Amino acid sequence: MGRYESKKVVITGGSSGIGLAAAQSLVDEGARVLITGRTKETLDAAAEQLGENAVAVRSDATSLSDIEALADRVKTEFGTVDVLIGNAGGNNGYGPFETITEEMYDQNLMVNAKGPYFTIQKLAPLMADGSGIVLTTTIANSLGLPMFSTYAAGKAALRSMTRSLARELLPRKIRVNAVSPGAIDSGALERALPPEMVDQAVAQFIATTPMQRLGTPAEVVKAMLFLAFDATYTTGAELVVDGGTTQL
Repeated sequence: MGRYESKKVVITGGSSGIGLAAAQSLVDEGARVLITGRTKETLDAAAEQLGENAVAVRSDATSLSDIEALADRVKTEFGTVDVLIGNAGGNNGYGPFETITEEMYDQNLMVNAKGPYFTIQKLAPLMADGSGIVLTTTIANSLGLPMFSTYAAGKAALRSMTRSLARELLPRKIRVNAVSPGAIDSGALERALPPEMVDQAVAQFIATTPMQRLGTPAEVVKAMLFLAFDATYTTGAELVVDGGTTQL
């Protein structure tokens, strides 16, 4: 019997990168997992990789109607939920602040703050007492990184929500925590930056990380699953996984 046998887990943004790595770890240990993503091809590939204990649902984390439909699908598939991992997010516009458009601003705040907020609002009624919510923030929420101001702002809002929602969900005994990755080799840089900038960005992140390397998705997943299942006396916290970048 796997460690997470009979557990039911929802992972938004679970079709690639850290989210997919989390889904794979859970499925390997016996959990049933529902993942979301926006791209059908990526979702189909993830579903094939994960196998019969996974359900893949196309859902846009910035769309309230999609989030409401997701809640209905989760209720149909699972009934109740043991863990929600709010991993959907991303950088939808970078550059010096004077070049940021209203659309770029709105997109970053919607996907990194609005989406997770309403996902929790719609799924919390389905969560079992004593369950856990884990949100993916970033070390950019506490560092003044140039070029990423709106992304950082959205993630900082999510960090604040972690505390507020942890307090509000205490009567339900639902714990709400966040994992804060640093530079992780998850494919996110390749998706966010033009190809000619990726190598330079990777070299810069390695140079500024005390451990002198990028982290792996598996290392972030270990922190996620600790907060989700094992950290039973922890709520409102943020666990940093960044090779020492924000601490040393």
